[in-house]
Amino acid sequence: MTQNTASLQLSERLNCFVKLGEALKSLDSDQKLSLAARAKYANPWFEEKNVLLSLSNLAEMLAENNLKIFSSNYSTLDEPRIPKSIGVIMAGNIPAVGFHDALCVLLAGHTLLAKLSKDDTVLMCFLFDKITEIEPRFAPFIQVVERLTLMDAVVCTGSNNSARYFEHYFGKYPNIIRKNRTSVAVLDGTESPEEIALLAEDIFTYYGLGCRNVSKLFIPQESDITKIIDHVEHCSYVINQHKYANNYTYNRAIYLLNLEPFLDNDFAIFKESDALNSPLSVIHYERYCAKAPLLEKLKADKDNIQCIVSKCPEIENKVAFGEAQKPNLSDFADGVDTMEFLLDL
Repeated sequence: MTQNTASLQLSERLNCFVKLGEALKSLDSDQKLSLAARAKYANPWFEEKNVLLSLSNLAEMLAENNLKIFSSNYSTLDEPRIPKSIGVIMAGNIPAVGFHDALCVLLAGHTLLAKLSKDDTVLMCFLFDKITEIEPRFAPFIQVVERLTLMDAVVCTGSNNSARYFEHYFGKYPNIIRKNRTSVAVLDGTESPEEIALLAEDIFTYYGLGCRNVSKLFIPQESDITKIIDHVEHCSYVINQHKYANNYTYNRAIYLLNLEPFLDNDFAIFKESDALNSPLSVIHYERYCAKAPLLEKLKADKDNIQCIVSKCPEIENKVAFGEAQKPNLSDFADGVDTMEFLLDL
């Protein structure tokens, strides 16, 4: 394809996304509630609270200074390049989760072929419409497609199972293929009630459906897990979501039938396990005696971990309590620099 967003200067592309962030901030209450209602109608997981949080996080991400810092990391971003058509298969587990890939494709001067998740069409189409409303010259370079064809490269997000499908069909193209990941928290026993309350947000925001949601706690050998459970009560609202409640009821019943020990606070299950991933509504915890073996364990599991929430100084690239669901522009999924990949095509 010969058309490409490089016909817009980098400053113009950046300015469009700055204006998009400003537009999201300026939405009035009725507009936000209407959008959230439409998103929830299409996907019951997308409760109003979570849709509004996603829009707020996107607006902050697109602040002018954040975009300038992000773009300054790529010295070739404003250089002329041969345009490419980039197929992007987007996830739909949390609201507008596919937007970051779209942003990278368009900033890099390529054409976006977006295969949307059926669970997140309302928000993504709203954002695409806003982009072309702000900058009509983007319109030819944002294509929502039912099937990927005639692309030069692909970016796919899915499960471990779908990754095998993606590798089979798209392995001949330059690609980024993402698999299942989860996030963990490493506690040292000195956390305050306020820090544990923030950790609860990392666990339960978006009902635990995101790869940045903490599903596993590592706690010191002598720690009392009940003291952690006592400080997550403010997230009990999750049980009011019927799909979440169904998962909670099912998992609780299975553990009871199998006589497996667990702790329960009427909206979440805390189960001691060395498994990294946990079922929805279940939080695994594992005790450790020393930091060094734990660090080795985390290193061995790095390809399965999206982020580590902790205040321990030994943990590199850690995320502060309460910040897991507030990624910045350089927090790439699976740790793969999408922009670098796009600029090297």
